[in-house]
Amino acid sequence: MAHPSAAYRALARRSRSELERVLVRGETPLPDALTGWEYGGWNRPPHMAVLGIRKFIKGFFRTADDRCFGYNTPARQDGLDHDWSPRPSGDDPKRFAFYQVTPVDPEGRDNRYLHALLLDYGRGGNPASDVSRFIRDFLVRVEPGSDELLLGKAYLALGPARLFSNFFLLQRLGPAADPPTVAPG
Repeated sequence: MAHPSAAYRALARRSRSELERVLVRGETPLPDALTGWEYGGWNRPPHMAVLGIRKFIKGFFRTADDRCFGYNTPARQDGLDHDWSPRPSGDDPKRFAFYQVTPVDPEGRDNRYLHALLLDYGRGGNPASDVSRFIRDFLVRVEPGSDELLLGKAYLALGPARLFSNFFLLQRLGPAADPPTVAPG
């Protein structure tokens, strides 16, 4: 899998306030441009390493009824200087924490960044016992017209409240091998 680019590393070093400025100035990715691709992810807060989720892989796919969804795959937690390696293996990656991908609805509850895509784990078909159902991500392009480097901001949906969790980065790795065609559930 791909090695983190210089632009990715530079973005990973930015402060929270700098990342907020990048997010606000970002451009909406097109779901069709993400579909069929996997991205190497990096959760910015160091404490995510303790949880084993600092480094991850995120993929995007379309269902038979033409809705856009995505999934997460755990990756080896070996720091930002190494390629992304799916777990348990490249031949048998675990896919979990599914989400539906939609434009942000100005009338919806999750309408903080109208120029972003919404990754809604509550609509991803995850089991009721799966805590990922509370995650809502906003996703933008870092560079206009390019889906190579994306910036996300995660919130936890607790009833009507939305609590900031963290920023994360995504770098395009390559085509998804055998992407799903149906969301779980």
